[in-house]
Amino acid sequence: MSSGVKAGLVSADVLRREQQELRRHERNNKHLEEESRYSETVFRDKSGRKRDLAQEQLEQRQKAEAQSKRDEQYAKWGKGLAQGRQQQQNVEDAIKEMQKPLARYIDDQDLDRMLREQEREGDPMAEFIKKRKAKENKEKKEKPRYNGPAPPLNRFNIWPGHRWDGVDRSNGFEQQRFARIANKKAVQELAYKWSVEDM
Repeated sequence: MSSGVKAGLVSADVLRREQQELRRHERNNKHLEEESRYSETVFRDKSGRKRDLAQEQLEQRQKAEAQSKRDEQYAKWGKGLAQGRQQQQNVEDAIKEMQKPLARYIDDQDLDRMLREQEREGDPMAEFIKKRKAKENKEKKEKPRYNGPAPPLNRFNIWPGHRWDGVDRSNGFEQQRFARIANKKAVQELAYKWSVEDM
C-alpha cells in the first residue's frame, strides 16, 4: 500500500512490527517536518539558480515607472509642444485679464496694443506694415558663420560652413596651385628685374 504496510490478511506481530517501524520513521522525520514547516519557498530559474523575487519585483517596478515616464513624454510630444506652449500662454493671458478691472479707459496700454496689432479688412496701411515687418525679420535673420581657427585659402575665397570641424580633408591641390602662382610671379619679377638691370 502507499503507506508502506502490507495489504491483505497479516498476523498481529507483523502488524505490530510495521506500526513500530512507521512510528520510528515518523520520529526520525519529525525534526525535518518542523524545519520545513516555517521555511520559505525557494524559487529557481531554468538553469537552477535561486531567484531573488524581491529584487525582480523592484526591477519590474522601476521599468514600469521608466516606461510610464517615457509614455507620458511621448504623449506630450504627440499633442504638440508649440500647441502646449500656446495653451499655457492663453491660460496666463486669461488670468492676467481676469485680474484687471472690468472698466477699461482710454489710457489702457494693453488694450491699445491689442487694437493696434489687429489687422482690419480694407486697411490701406496694412500692406506697408506687413512689408516693413517682413524686411525687419529678413534683416534680423542671419545665417550662422564658421567660428574657429583661420581656414586654409581656396581659389574662390569661400568661407567654410558653420558645421565644419576644422579638419582639412583636401588632396593638396589648392596649396599646389597657390605655390605655382607664387612661383610664376617670382620668376616674372626676377625676369623683369634682370631685363632692366643695366638701364
